[in-house]
Amino acid sequence: MTSLVDGSPRAAGALTLSALAFGTWRFVDANVDDPRAVLEAALDRGLTTVDTADVYGLDWGGTAFGQAEELLGRVLAEAPALRDRMVLATKGGILPPVPYDSGRIRQACDDSLGRLRVDTIDLYQIHRPDLFTHPAALAEELAALRDAGKIREVGVSNFTPDQYDALARHLPFPVVTTQPQYSAGHLEPLRDGTFDRCQRDGVVPMAWSPLMGGALTPGATSGSDGPRPELLAVLDELAQREGVDRSVLALAFVLAHPARPVAIIGSMRPERLDAATNALTVRLDRTDCYRIIEASEGVPLP
Repeated sequence: MTSLVDGSPRAAGALTLSALAFGTWRFVDANVDDPRAVLEAALDRGLTTVDTADVYGLDWGGTAFGQAEELLGRVLAEAPALRDRMVLATKGGILPPVPYDSGRIRQACDDSLGRLRVDTIDLYQIHRPDLFTHPAALAEELAALRDAGKIREVGVSNFTPDQYDALARHLPFPVVTTQPQYSAGHLEPLRDGTFDRCQRDGVVPMAWSPLMGGALTPGATSGSDGPRPELLAVLDELAQREGVDRSVLALAFVLAHPARPVAIIGSMRPERLDAATNALTVRLDRTDCYRIIEASEGVPLP
């Protein structure tokens, strides 16, 4: 069987992204006793793309805007050599309670640099589109940040394909990543043009919530807002065949699309990071992937 799962690094402009990324939205969780150890565990397992955001810290056990970046910055100040082992990605543009403001993105980036205690952010992403900032104005802000050496590459998050196109048209350099929600239980990027744009332009999709907010983990059950029971059954069947658990199989599905998505992993537990890396060697063919899609959507493909 020829497997569609691709665990090789992804080229994103001047950056090289790991197929599995380490997401820090839970970095400030009270149960994380040693954040440096958690970060090192992720890097040691090949999750060398580290994704954070200025807004992380207002949830998942945090208490303040910027708290996740501050904590990551303290770890990097304590162990500066870790900075050279990672692609550092952060996001800006969410400004509670507004809620979105891309008109002050230069200030947001400067604030992130200060909290992270670094001179340059490898990948700076607009977290959500601001409907009241013209894409030309946003492009001007991003170009100024890049010209100043404060960011290396630019990405977007939660943008529709048309919103991505509008920003890309005004930038003097390419957008290299986009962050859609994508999982075996959330397939919109397959249908709304997101992955088509990525393949057209060589943009790397970075899938957030690749386990559907935990709904595709072992022991999770279907519900009114959760995955269909048929999907869980197919995932479990294929997982048993591959000798892995359901979450690993679900991650492998994310990595199987030819747009070559990155799956952002949010676990802070080394044993779960260990398990996640098994997704890189799972074997899924077209029949497997189409079975997953049909089970997820509840209708046969034409």
